[in-house]
Amino acid sequence: MKVTYFVEIFSSWCHWAEPAWAALKQQYAGKVEFEWKIALMRPDDFPASSADCDWFYRRSGTVMRSPYMLSSGWVEPSRSGHYESANRVAEAGKDFGVTDDRIRLALSQAAMREGRRVADLSLAVEVASRAANLDPGKLRAVAESAEVAKRVDVSTAEFFSYQINQRPAFVLQDRIGDKAVFSGLVRFEPLATTIEAMLADTTAYASYEAHFGRPPTA
Repeated sequence: MKVTYFVEIFSSWCHWAEPAWAALKQQYAGKVEFEWKIALMRPDDFPASSADCDWFYRRSGTVMRSPYMLSSGWVEPSRSGHYESANRVAEAGKDFGVTDDRIRLALSQAAMREGRRVADLSLAVEVASRAANLDPGKLRAVAESAEVAKRVDVSTAEFFSYQINQRPAFVLQDRIGDKAVFSGLVRFEPLATTIEAMLADTTAYASYEAHFGRPPTA
C-alpha cells in the first residue's frame, strides 16, 4: 500500500505532524510506500502579520503540549501571502534524488524554529543546499524552472481534488482499491490503526487468491 503526505513548508500543523510521519515510515518500512507532495496554501490562508501568526502558534503549540513556541519571524506581510519559493526549492530537490525529508525539514526548521525568511529564494536555496549537500546554483535553476512550478501546481490541485483544505493531509491507498483520507490530523495513532486495517484486508485478499485463484472473467 501507499501513503501520500500532502505538506506545506509554512504550515505549523505540518511541523507538528512530522514526528508521526517519521514514526510511520520507521514502523512500516518495507511494507508501505511513503511519498510526500507539496500542497500550497492559498494566499488568504497566511497570517497578515507576525502578531496574527503568533496567535495561531500559541494555539497549536498548547494543543500539542509543546515545550517551545514557534517563531513568526518568517512572516513578510509585503508578500501578500505568496510564499511559493521555499516549497518549489523542496520540490526541486527531488530532481537531484533527494526524495526524503531533509530539505523540507531544514526549511521548516529555518522558518518556524529560527524565524528565518526562507520565502526569499536565495535563502531557501542556501538552507536546502546545505541540508542535502547540493550545488546551490544548480538547485536554484531547477527551483525556478517551469517544470517544478507545474509539478507543485499539479500536486496542490490533487490535494484540493479530495475536497479537503487542511494540511497536513494523508491519503492511504491499498492494492485492493481501498482509500482513506485524513485532513488536519497530526497524531500517529489513527494513521497507524488505519494502515493496520488496510494491510490486514490486503493480506486476506492475497490469502483467498492463493487458495481459490483470481476472480472469474466474463
